[in-house]
Amino acid sequence: MSTRIFRLIERHARIDDALRLEQQRAGADWQRINELKRLKLRIKDMIHRFITRQRPARSGS
Repeated sequence: MSTRIFRLIERHARIDDALRLEQQRAGADWQRINELKRLKLRIKDMIHRFITRQRPARSGS
């Protein structure tokens, strides 16, 4: 696994933790929750793009 993908996965996990904590707070900040969700999705998309670019193309046979 490359360093870049590892860092993205770590960042995704940290955002997920922050999101979970914010959702559990009594006075949860819904704007912050939405911001964290958008950021988490953006990181997930980056991971997906990085992985699909690294995969060798399949042959059609």
